[in-house]
Amino acid sequence: MTTGSVAAVDLGATSGRVIVGRFIDGSIEMETVGRFLNEPIQTPGGLQWDLMALYRGVRDGLREAFRVAPDIASIGIDSWAVDYALLRGDRMLGTPFHYRDERTAAGVEAVHDVASFEELYRRNGLQFLPFNTLYQLACEQGVTDAADAMLLVPDLFAWLLTGEKVAERTNASTTGLLDVTTKEWDLELAEKLGLPTRIFPKLVDPGEAIGELLPSVAKELGGSAPVVAVGSHDTASAVVAVPMKADRAAYISCGTWGLVGVETREPVLTDAAREHNFTNEGGAFGRTRFLHNVMGLWLLSESIREWERGSDEKIDLPALLAEAAEVTGEIGVFDANDPVFMPPGDMPGRIAQWLSANGQPVPSTRAEFARSIVESLAEAFAGAVRTASELSGIPVETIHIVGGGSLNQLLCQRTADRAGVVVEAGPVEATAIGNLLVQGRAAGYVEGELDEMREAVAAAFPPKRYVPASR
Repeated sequence: MTTGSVAAVDLGATSGRVIVGRFIDGSIEMETVGRFLNEPIQTPGGLQWDLMALYRGVRDGLREAFRVAPDIASIGIDSWAVDYALLRGDRMLGTPFHYRDERTAAGVEAVHDVASFEELYRRNGLQFLPFNTLYQLACEQGVTDAADAMLLVPDLFAWLLTGEKVAERTNASTTGLLDVTTKEWDLELAEKLGLPTRIFPKLVDPGEAIGELLPSVAKELGGSAPVVAVGSHDTASAVVAVPMKADRAAYISCGTWGLVGVETREPVLTDAAREHNFTNEGGAFGRTRFLHNVMGLWLLSESIREWERGSDEKIDLPALLAEAAEVTGEIGVFDANDPVFMPPGDMPGRIAQWLSANGQPVPSTRAEFARSIVESLAEAFAGAVRTASELSGIPVETIHIVGGGSLNQLLCQRTADRAGVVVEAGPVEATAIGNLLVQGRAAGYVEGELDEMREAVAAAFPPKRYVPASR
């Protein structure tokens, strides 16, 4: 590595951050210079993202980034997948919808009237998720007719900063409209679904420059640098920083969602993969992320929101998990993949109802609910790892948990126990690290291929090891 600085914009489903990464003498130093909430808004039209509040947070964070590191060589942006804005010229046609908005049910029906799931899987390799972009677009036929561009969330922010309209390939692979084999837009499918092909912008790969900051933006931020494409789907960035040997390991990128899978050189498009609802999403450096979505820590965070709603009480998560670890007796385990847990609202009530309906013990305390959530996630994670291994042919000797879930010691241990495989936890900041590494490589601060980059991550951020109880 040589010396230099880059800035990562990392947008999650509940919060966003701006991080300065410094490459110094072969090491990576990170400084968070901006934090802001991401709170969706329920409007008469549906559940939507507060885009301007997010953009204000991004700009404030970048202004601070240029203050502490005037030599920033580039800016990279990652976020959650599938959501987008439609543009006509330089105007947005409305505010982006949240993927949890209920409108997508009609889109699923409209798409499947034209193309079966079997056909879609052959074309795009994606698991069925009712909020995938193609289903969302099917709900907006009139708006798409008026649009001339569709920009996914990270690409939307890149446009706001640079004026350039592009689509980063790893995130485009989550839309359902990218050909899983050629990695190009499937314009034939778009036409079949009645979508105007003009809305799909030029594709770029991680490491490619998107454009310089607009002069007005640079003036406001107090500095200028190009925006460079990274693995703009946050999981694609996170997987770059998983310190694994990809030929014998699985990963779980654990935050709001738990993305559980393996990394392959080619997509897995078998009938069995489709039937088990596994997805083939683009990874950085031409890899494929073969994975399954599990509901993730959303189950716990939404339960806490419900308990705190209408009161001044603030629940201490570490204390709650410590109490959960002490729970004894039979613990109810529910299906963490059940769509009933998707919407916001009374999560403990839905968990209790599911457990009761399925003859499982119903928790009576918050600690018991938390333990039930942890056990259910650990079982879902272990099952998804076993299935990923069977479908891909990759023998899994280690499970790497990265992201916020890597700090949840109870979840890491119970995943190891239920999978019967060693879990290595960390780094917690995998998404930001992956974002920074791709930029650093493009700027010449990082040398080597992906495997060497992962070795550097393991050395800089040693993972914590959890051995299955049976060992």
